[in-house]
Amino acid sequence: MTFIDVFGSVVIGAVVNGLERSWLIRIYRECAVHVSPVDRILFCPMVSGPTIETHSKFVERDTERKIRHRNKLYYRLNHWPIWIFVFFIAPGPLTFDLFERGFDSRMALWLGFVLLVTGVAGLRGKLPGVEPAPYIIRFTEDRPNPLYRRVCYTFAWSAAITFAILNIAGLVVAIATGQWYLKQIYRYAYFPIAGTVWLLGALGMLPRVMASTKGEGHERRYFYGTVWAMCLAQPALWLMWYVLPNTRIGNSLKLGIFLAILGFVGNLARQGKLPRTRPIVPGELAVSD
Repeated sequence: MTFIDVFGSVVIGAVVNGLERSWLIRIYRECAVHVSPVDRILFCPMVSGPTIETHSKFVERDTERKIRHRNKLYYRLNHWPIWIFVFFIAPGPLTFDLFERGFDSRMALWLGFVLLVTGVAGLRGKLPGVEPAPYIIRFTEDRPNPLYRRVCYTFAWSAAITFAILNIAGLVVAIATGQWYLKQIYRYAYFPIAGTVWLLGALGMLPRVMASTKGEGHERRYFYGTVWAMCLAQPALWLMWYVLPNTRIGNSLKLGIFLAILGFVGNLARQGKLPRTRPIVPGELAVSD
């Protein structure tokens, strides 16, 4: 949406309402929220502030977001299965066996343990999204990042990154050799790669896992962009295992489509076109009397 589109629609309302001060404020608010960063800087200097370095075509201002002081019960319950899934697939070789041979007693025991631990953590409000009240109110506020958030998001990053790398490696090896070594790759490479991600998380070097929440407004877009990409690319790859032949051409097609989905969705996230991928920046319109 261009500045002219927003300005024209809002000014009509301002004229009808006698150019009241509240309507003038709305013009600038609409300008700040809905137009592109370039138009905002050119036409709305009162609210643009410092230049925002971002590839996103849309931004949100933290002071214009509705503040939620409590998490509703359904919201908390909806987040619990997410963390069950994240921790259940944490032992990668076991997850590989699940897809290769199906559910067995080892997985039942591990799932029971995950349900118990995440259930207790959720009841104590120690899972992201399962807290009685949101920990982060302003996404640009400098607050200590609690340990439970750092642990949970570290394992979420590990799941997103490690499985993607190993699946890509398995396809590349299959294309090069004509043989599948994916099980061996998971057995020997999963924990070194996942362990590296866990170490980066422990050192506070991953988005949403840092010591402070000050960068949450930008860090969460990297996280959700990765989540969106993996949630679309991995099921598509799983479907292609059954649809496409196990040949060099078939495997090359699987790899190409998998990478194309990752790139396409990643670019949408980079532009802020997917849910929760818009950068949230500081800013509040101040009008002097």
